[in-house]
Formats: sequence, C-alpha cells, structure tokens
Amino acid sequence: MKMLFFILGYLFFCTATRAQTGKIDSSEMVTLRIDPQAARGAAVSQIFSEVEFIPLETTKESLFGNINDLKIIEDNYVIFDYDTKAILIFGKDGKYKAKINASNVPVEKDDKNKVEFYGFIAEQENNTNYIAVFSGSRIFYFDLKGKLVKKIMQKNYINLHKTRDIKFKDQGAVFRPDFLERKGKDSTYYELGIINNKDSVGYFPYSIKRYENDEFWSSGSRFYQSSPNEVLYLNFYSYDIYKARPTKLSLAYHLIFPAVYSLPNDFATNPVYVKKRGEYFQNNPKVFYCLSNTFLVGNNLFLKMHNYGWDRSTKKALIYNLKTSDLTSIQDLEPDSLSSFLPVTDANGDFYDFMNRGFHLFENGYFYTNYSSLAMFTFKEQSEGKTTKYPPNLEAYFKTQNKKSNPIIIKLKPKQN
Repeated sequence: MKMLFFILGYLFFCTATRAQTGKIDSSEMVTLRIDPQAARGAAVSQIFSEVEFIPLETTKESLFGNINDLKIIEDNYVIFDYDTKAILIFGKDGKYKAKINASNVPVEKDDKNKVEFYGFIAEQENNTNYIAVFSGSRIFYFDLKGKLVKKIMQKNYINLHKTRDIKFKDQGAVFRPDFLERKGKDSTYYELGIINNKDSVGYFPYSIKRYENDEFWSSGSRFYQSSPNEVLYLNFYSYDIYKARPTKLSLAYHLIFPAVYSLPNDFATNPVYVKKRGEYFQNNPKVFYCLSNTFLVGNNLFLKMHNYGWDRSTKKALIYNLKTSDLTSIQDLEPDSLSSFLPVTDANGDFYDFMNRGFHLFENGYFYTNYSSLAMFTFKEQSEGKTTKYPPNLEAYFKTQNKKSNPIIIKLKPKQN
C-alpha cells in the first residue's frame, strides 16, 4: 500500500491584510551527498537511549486495523483508523478508554448525507482539550471520554485557518502552511507563512489554479517540528530542506542523490512534465518524488524518501549524522537488549507500516511509530532464545493476545550525538 497524496484536495488558508514576500537565507546551506545504498545498519542501542513497546488493549469494542493518525492529548493516545473510520482513545499505558464512531452521531434533518469521519484535529477552548471532527457542513466536538459535547457549523468556525498552525516558543510567532495574503481585490497564495506580532511574511508564492492544471505528488506532511523554535519544511519536487524559525526561512540542506534516484533538474519548471508526472514516476520507479519524516535531532538528520517502486532492497529510511557524515539505514537496525531483541520498526520485515507512514510524531524528545500484532508475534518467533524476560506489559501481552490483536505503539528516545 502506498501513501500517495495526488493533487491536493483541500486547503486551509490564512487571510492577512499586511504581509510581505520573504527572502530565503541560503548563506549557511550545507550540501549533503547521499547514496542510500551505502547506508549501514546499527544496533538499536547505538541510535536510541530508550525503547518502550505499548500494546493497545484489544476488546470487542476497541479492535481496529491501522494507525493512520496519532496524536497525544493529555497523556492519551488518540488514533484515527481509516478502515473503521473511527477515532479511538487509549491511556498512556495502552488501556482502552473510548471510541468515537460516526454511526453514533445522528444525522441532522437538513443534511442529505450521513456523517462520515476522515480524521480529526486537537482543539482547545478555555484551556479544555477537545477532539474536533470535520464532517459535511459541521464540526463535532468530543471530550476525551468520547462524549459529543457540541457541534457547530463550519462557516462559524473562527479558527479554520489555524488548524495546521505550529507555534514557535519565542516571540509569539507561528508557522502556517498555505498562507493567503489579501491586498484589496488581489490575493497572493504562499506555501507557508511566518506570522508574528509585528508582521507576516509569506514564502513560495503560487497560483491557486495550479491544482487544476497539474499533478502534485507527496507522501505525508511537508513540515516537521524538531524543536520549539524550528520547523523543517519540504517543497514539491525538491530535495532541499528548509528551516523555518520565528523570524525567517533558511535553506538549510541541499541533498544530492545518485542519478538513478534523482528527478531531472527542470522537473518542477519544464512544461513537458505538466499533467504527466504520474506517468513519469511509473516509467522511472526508482526516482524519489519526495522526502518526508524529516527531523533534526542533535547531529542526526532523519529522513525518508519515496518512489513509485516497491523494491525492499532500496534503502529509503535514513539517518545522516551531520558531524561524522555516517549514514545509517533505519531498515537495517539490529534489535538488541535495549529493545528486548525485538525490532523497533517493521521496516526490516515483510510488513509496511513504517515504510508507508514512518514516525507518526516527534514530541518532547520521543519518536512514536507502530506496527501490527501480526508483525510483533512474527518478530517474537524470530528472536526466540535471545531473551528470557520481557518488560511486564509485553509479558502480559504475549500471554493474552495473538496476531489479530490491536497494533503496538513504539516509543523511542533518539540519541543526539
């Protein structure tokens, strides 16, 4: 299964009456030449200092398929499962708390279509956290017990343009994807804006009609917060990594891959590729059409590459050490005693969760990923005899659960050296 986002379906825009087009600082840009196949494996304990497996409680009500989205709200794991179109809430210990299902929401008399869920956002009002779900013309608010608290019309939602904001720690600044500046009757659309108390600055202007006239391939998000005052940003059809800070946007890293993996230099500008990008990727399945999962932790730059092909021998999840230039393949991490001799991702098995979604979160110094119970029991069988004792929660899990149980969350603290 490939996680391809093909032609953006909808956008949230911020309207600003006073903004400017920002200049990108490239004075400190670093060029990184990366040959994925040269990446080597490493022991789990060389990359991470802490590993915790968190089985999610399986009951008749809580059983679900995959973690398509994961957020942490008040020490709860809030999960969206696309298969069941449901939102599930688990405690930090993995205990099941509640389920939010569209079928339990009554259809309004003036609505022609039934309520359907395709995700959620974390919303806060008066210091109270809610799970907000957009469906049809309404927004439904649920508490952390899964109870419907209120519903409003989307047209009355004052925070619509803020749903994807990332707040910087300093200067009251905000990173905002898809930023709209209005000047009278004219509008300028930007890939991102940096908004602070003094002014707003937009970067990478574009025409809104581009979504009608061309194809845009991506995979997951194009922006990742690695620290309280820094967001890494990725643009379409580019191997450049930008750093957004409270006062500016900088071109931080320019990645160069071997030719077999690389887009043509004029891929983003040459009209010959317009409306034919998908065809190009099908004919060139090794070429990386985008980056994702880009985090900077200490000296280590984490990143994933995506192409149309599905060749497991291609190393597409890497860690580049900026100090030593060492290149580590996440797919080739070797389990050791820190991980109870169990893999920390399913990338080196016959499974696909990590290669599709990568890390769901990097929050408070920890990465969060997951894999299925099928993978976990398979890995346990493969590691038979390497350990005689698992952490108590895993011991209980292995005794009471099976390959059809709920997925496992893996919490990892990366080293910074």
